[in-house]
Amino acid sequence: MALQADLEKVDPAWAWAAYEPSAEMPWNFARAAHLYRRAVFGGTWAQLQAAVKDGPQPTVERLLAGDAAKDHALFYRQATGMARTVLATGNTQSLPPWWLYVLRHTPHPLLEKLTLFWHGHFATSASKVTNGKLMFRQNQLLRQHARSKFEPLVQGLSKDPAMLIWLDSATNRKAHPNENYSREVMELFCLGLGAYTENDIKQAARAFTGWEVRGEQFFFNVRQHDTGQKTVLGEKGNLNGDDVVRILLKQPAAGRFLAGKVYHLLVSDAAPPEKLLTPLAQGYRDHEYDTSWLVGTILRSNLFFSQHALQQRIKSPVELAIGLLRSLDAPANFVALADDLRPLGQDVFFPPNVKGWDGGVEWINSAALLGRANLVWAIVAGQDERYGNKVRLQEMIAEAGVKPGAEAARFFVELLLSVPLPDETMVQLTTVSSQADGDEHLALARIVQAVAALPEFQLC
Repeated sequence: MALQADLEKVDPAWAWAAYEPSAEMPWNFARAAHLYRRAVFGGTWAQLQAAVKDGPQPTVERLLAGDAAKDHALFYRQATGMARTVLATGNTQSLPPWWLYVLRHTPHPLLEKLTLFWHGHFATSASKVTNGKLMFRQNQLLRQHARSKFEPLVQGLSKDPAMLIWLDSATNRKAHPNENYSREVMELFCLGLGAYTENDIKQAARAFTGWEVRGEQFFFNVRQHDTGQKTVLGEKGNLNGDDVVRILLKQPAAGRFLAGKVYHLLVSDAAPPEKLLTPLAQGYRDHEYDTSWLVGTILRSNLFFSQHALQQRIKSPVELAIGLLRSLDAPANFVALADDLRPLGQDVFFPPNVKGWDGGVEWINSAALLGRANLVWAIVAGQDERYGNKVRLQEMIAEAGVKPGAEAARFFVELLLSVPLPDETMVQLTTVSSQADGDEHLALARIVQAVAALPEFQLC
């Protein structure tokens, strides 16, 4: 609460200015790890050491651009080929393992993190759509516009067959307008609650009539479109769905709502003070809702590297698992991983409802904490036959010049937490490694699991 109260005193000009290291806010391993966890799920020891050497702004630019040493187009062509192979089975449950593979191995993890964010924002579930090809195409659409301007994204989603089915727009007829999509495009996608009236919803529903799905493609049925005059948020005319989206994005509420959502993704689970959100929202609108501008502004900023952002978000199950795999440069059985993430509350391609995942404290309860620790153990211990090969824990500490025991405990705390822990906690982490009957890999795996069970590990 004190930290949030102090945030009210922060100067917005300072908050969104580019971060320059100082005695009060030095550029160090902890801040490099914070940047990697928020922007790209996590970084390896080598990546974080390189980031410390290179400095904050060059590191941010590198993450915004993706791994320059890898062929991004080739990776995504191969990923698309894999998706088509798994879709040939006709089973939509084959999509989550595919996307988890992409999240783990992509050369552009920031792009995937934003794609995952927009998936939660435009929450569409294969449980109702049931057509894997349509869900995959929506996933491609989200990725295509994830870092670009918001209007093409929401215009595309408005005509996306999976979305049309999910929110019943495919059966929106002029004689009986269906209000589901017009309501959600205002409340959940563009404006937030309170920025429109029930009449705006009814009028907008008429504008979206005749938008159908035929042959798995968007189809405009002119016979079912209401061509009468409509009034949405004060604008009158023979409006169609494209017009409605443009009207929504003219509203100042759109900038505040969308900038606030990205703020929650990158800065904090707590709501930002209005005086901090206002310049961010206005800048987003001034840049025509260019998400690359918004994300870059936040990641380069003083506020992002301040105590107001460090350890201020609870990791989602996917962030936790993919972050662990990327930090440890670990392999995984992604079918098993999808199965294990489901009971933790995050099944990609299957969000729970039209609002997506609530996130924040909703991720955490006693059962979820135990499940998270068990998932980490399954990944690192090498005892779960579903996950196959052991993680290279011994090689990791050897490459870093770290000895087993207390040094290894400090190494994994720095890599996975990057926050100071009490001496007694460090002693306990060292003690658990002695309970492995001389098995060095198992000893290190016990340290990693014990670190993952700490409250600090649930935060990023």
